[in-house]
Amino acid sequence: MPRRGAPPEVNAGSMADIAFLLLIFFLVTTTIETDAGLDRMLPPLEPPTEAPPIIKEKNIFTVNINKNGQLLVEDELADIKSLKEKAMAFLDNGGAAKGTEEYCNYCMGKKDIASSDNPSKAIISLKNDRETQYGVYITVQNEIVAAYNELRNRESQRLYKRNFTDMEAEYLNPETSDEAKAVLKERVKKIQELFPQKFSEAETSSGN
Repeated sequence: MPRRGAPPEVNAGSMADIAFLLLIFFLVTTTIETDAGLDRMLPPLEPPTEAPPIIKEKNIFTVNINKNGQLLVEDELADIKSLKEKAMAFLDNGGAAKGTEEYCNYCMGKKDIASSDNPSKAIISLKNDRETQYGVYITVQNEIVAAYNELRNRESQRLYKRNFTDMEAEYLNPETSDEAKAVLKERVKKIQELFPQKFSEAETSSGN
């Protein structure tokens, strides 16, 4: 019998039972999310059977963006507005000598022997600083892609009297008939082979 005036005692056994039931409730009802992934079977690592191709320095067009958004094209300060024209001049140069395997008979550039030999050999290398603003990076990338598209449009007009970008859009349109797609596929592939998009991207560490 509790003493008169003393505070009522709490039944510790009942509290333990309630805590146990709450623990079971949360364990049953709580959903633990896990990251989903794709199962991949990676091919076994095999030693290279062929030596990597030798790339001439003149066949690489370098574009660098620093953390301040400044553009260096071939190690010279340049304006983004001039990038497309500079890239087109490089891609369309056709500097290989006539009669050689790399000679480009459809190139309309200056044929400077110090610049790219052939569009199939020309590589555009884009490097950006880790602190480069995203908008600047996208603008530069768009200018380079525009250079490829303009040259492809030129050749597509010459061969098929249509812009490459229009043919590609029609080919990718799900409403285009299979018969039309078969024709477009060959034409799109042909133009892409004339000016293949060899575009290398890399990120550099931020300078002091």
